[in-house]
Amino acid sequence: MKRFISYSIILLSLMIYSCKDKSVFTLSGAITNPGSLKKVYLIQADSSTYNIVDSTNLSEDGKFQLKHPAPYANLFKLRIGSTIFDMIAKNGDAINFSTNLTDTAHAYAISGSDDSEKIKEFNKINDTYGKQMGKIVDEYRSKAEKIGHESDSLVNVYRPGFEKILNAQSEAILAFANANKSSLAGFYAVTALDQNKFEQQLIAYADAIKGNFSDNPAVQRFIRAMNEIKPVSVGHKAPDFATVGLDGKPVKLSDYKGKYVLIDFWASWCAPCRQENPNVVKQYNIYKSKGLNILGISLDVDKEKWQQAINQDKLSWNHASDLKNFQGPTEVLYQINAIPSNFMIDPQGNIIAKNITGGDLEEFLNKTFNKSQQ
Repeated sequence: MKRFISYSIILLSLMIYSCKDKSVFTLSGAITNPGSLKKVYLIQADSSTYNIVDSTNLSEDGKFQLKHPAPYANLFKLRIGSTIFDMIAKNGDAINFSTNLTDTAHAYAISGSDDSEKIKEFNKINDTYGKQMGKIVDEYRSKAEKIGHESDSLVNVYRPGFEKILNAQSEAILAFANANKSSLAGFYAVTALDQNKFEQQLIAYADAIKGNFSDNPAVQRFIRAMNEIKPVSVGHKAPDFATVGLDGKPVKLSDYKGKYVLIDFWASWCAPCRQENPNVVKQYNIYKSKGLNILGISLDVDKEKWQQAINQDKLSWNHASDLKNFQGPTEVLYQINAIPSNFMIDPQGNIIAKNITGGDLEEFLNKTFNKSQQ
């Protein structure tokens, strides 16, 4: 009899499991102290955008249920009032969610989705560092109010502390992503990193998750993008190119064989490029006698404006351009999707640094050209 009961329980469990609707996921929620809130909204991640895909009314006791198709595991956001809660769901999931709307910390409980628990861990990392950065911002604003205006010198006082926290946050995110390569939460974490600073790590991550999440379009786009950019990443040979100099003569990267050269992609219309130019001029004047060369590649389409910007910014190094914006063959070869962008090439033709600006450029050049003095 006991064995019969045991088999019956197992059979019943299998029947319940098989009866689950696998064409949708179910999100059942309970909100304590909803106040005047009447409705909740489900938002779905779609590439780099988010769209409201479903909504439902709250019951009188603050409960709700949503059913929505998700043929592959994907990031969703639940909007309750002005608060957003992240989760990862796929068809067949039965997710339970609860929160107290009067809780200023916006704590919540979620079950029925392991990836949702992971994304919750990731958000805790951001919250921790976000609070630290918030304190610095508040201190700066308080000081600025006392003197009655914004101040560059005051910004410079607080910038190092802010950047230190930002770097620590990025390292924590990277560690989380690497520890969760089998979870979609790890993917969404790693895509929060600055590609300019973490390109090598992102390429390595893409290689590590190949074969995973094959049905998720965002993951597959990321893997393809990293594969495309790999040939022009740090550690690879810089591909040769031929373009046209300001004087109309041909210019090739191979002209700089055996030399250090910084390939600097910029344009007269690019405000961040023009803001960085004084720093590049300063560093060039310091290190040109030690072997630094610069080749400016402009994305301008108007030669006259290109020439004017060179003269105005006092850019005394060599310049070239196909005058084809982002569609120029050199830009396509080097996967230029945003500017300013630069590549430091060593005498052996290897890419040894990429997208270094400001203090990072100064520090890199100091280490590179003062090795013999260290």
